[in-house]
Amino acid sequence: MAKIKLTDLALRDAHQSLFATRMVTADMLPICDKLDKAGYFALEAWGGATFDTAMRFLNEDPWERLRRLKAALPNTPIMMLLRGQNLLGYRHYADDVVTKFVEAAAKNGVEIFRIFDALNDPRNFKTAAEAAKKTGKHIQAAISYATTPFHTREKYVELAKEYEKIGASSLAIKDMAGLLKPYEAYELVKALKKAVSIPIEIHSHSTTGMSVATLVKAAEAGAEILDTVISPLAMGTSHSPTETIVEIFKGTEYDTGLDTNLLLEIAAYFREVKKNYKKFESGFLGADTRILVSQVPGGMLSNMEGQLKEQGALDKMDAVLKEIPLVQKDFGYPSLVTPTSQIVGTQAVLNVLQGRYVNLTAESKDLLAGKYGACPAPKNPDLVKKALEALKLEKEVTYRPADDIPAEYEKLEAEVKKLLAIASPPVEDVLSYAMFPKIAPDFFKKRQQGPAVFKPEPDAPAAAPAGKNEAAKYVVNVNGVNYNVVVAPAGAVITVPAGAADATPAAATPSGGGTIVPAPVAGTVIRYAVDEGAQVASGETVIIIESMKMELEIKATAGGKIHFLAPTGTKVTAQQPVAEIV
Repeated sequence: MAKIKLTDLALRDAHQSLFATRMVTADMLPICDKLDKAGYFALEAWGGATFDTAMRFLNEDPWERLRRLKAALPNTPIMMLLRGQNLLGYRHYADDVVTKFVEAAAKNGVEIFRIFDALNDPRNFKTAAEAAKKTGKHIQAAISYATTPFHTREKYVELAKEYEKIGASSLAIKDMAGLLKPYEAYELVKALKKAVSIPIEIHSHSTTGMSVATLVKAAEAGAEILDTVISPLAMGTSHSPTETIVEIFKGTEYDTGLDTNLLLEIAAYFREVKKNYKKFESGFLGADTRILVSQVPGGMLSNMEGQLKEQGALDKMDAVLKEIPLVQKDFGYPSLVTPTSQIVGTQAVLNVLQGRYVNLTAESKDLLAGKYGACPAPKNPDLVKKALEALKLEKEVTYRPADDIPAEYEKLEAEVKKLLAIASPPVEDVLSYAMFPKIAPDFFKKRQQGPAVFKPEPDAPAAAPAGKNEAAKYVVNVNGVNYNVVVAPAGAVITVPAGAADATPAAATPSGGGTIVPAPVAGTVIRYAVDEGAQVASGETVIIIESMKMELEIKATAGGKIHFLAPTGTKVTAQQPVAEIV
């Protein structure tokens, strides 16, 4: 029996980290037969950002992906990443929804639930763990690793003991930003092995260049399972190469027993598949030691690149990376893993673009108010006060946040019945809607069109030289969307999405007689906070937009009667007029 077992991350975390979770199921299935024969402990293939991205960008049903992968991988357990009480969304859910989700995931093919809480608050872990236990599946408790004054070896050991008592089958150290140093990994695993009797798995991103050494030292200290990924999807913001670890341990007491020749066949397949996603590929392909300070996880880096591109502010990346640790401290040192990584990262982007804490996202307010659980350290009291005032709360939430959430599954089911116009919607559809109520309705409408298809793209042809009085025409790809760009002789630039003229509702033109309310950042208008034509006061919240997966309020810039210029569902650019006050 192999001393060290490996979990391969090609089907989930690797493409989430390298190309924004865009891999489609059709590119996974052809290699499943060989993956299934390789002898992995597990294949991490579901959860994390895959659920969101499948519906939002790929027009794929994430549940159908799970079922198809399970059918293609009869001998290898599928592992999913589950965010405890957050499940796969960005808020806490009622206990009945958590239980229903875990039951459905187990029924559709998940055999190992890797459950974590971004704040390492066991109260947010327990309901999901208990639900998984009832299904008879493997419960892996993941500790979110960070390097702050409040994340210590002693705290990790204490947490591991608590998770074992709750019923964890194994323990994972989730080093999402590559911060776990090799010798610290050795000492941490040694300490954990003395404290708990369950197997230990190490998950470490290669962003900072330390992950291979970290895995080796963790194995020497007694870790039984290591997370790796097939080489074409390794390194950069991803993980250590599977073949490299196999060869390092070959012939030693830690021999994995995996066949390198079979792994090379798997690698050859993914080397070709990777070409389909070049346009989404992260620019962080080497070792980025700035992460030792900013602590940004691998998956967050590639997503943040896309977010800054959307805001037209990719040149602000360094400033955002410097701002992140300041926000993290102000917010009580939460570890940077979804959803807190997105909350802290988006707030850092807003701070850089608009000024520090000029705008707090809805999720930032909830985190500051304790609605996500207990942060490791005290928070900035001025920010907590600001959040409590905005939420109309007298004090921070100190009990389990989900205790405030009444059962909600039946209500969600009723909404889906109405949405789909059917009497008994599948539980999976109800749960998809529960996770992403703004994304799922549109997905349900388009589901029958089938999933997106990605193919290698030829290099854009060089622009034809323009005459002295002629416009030059280019095709420019921005964040996966082709734009026809026309540069007029005077230098003016006009852009139109190629083939996407009717992508969003049209925005109205200001009358010119009122005060404009601009969108502070690029995003999507999701709802109005007041009625059309209402009398509003300066500073009153009038529109809610979704930007960078977070909700942001837009305030009235003057008092008067409001006229909305951007319909709900409209994608708006930074500083675009979204309302007029007369």
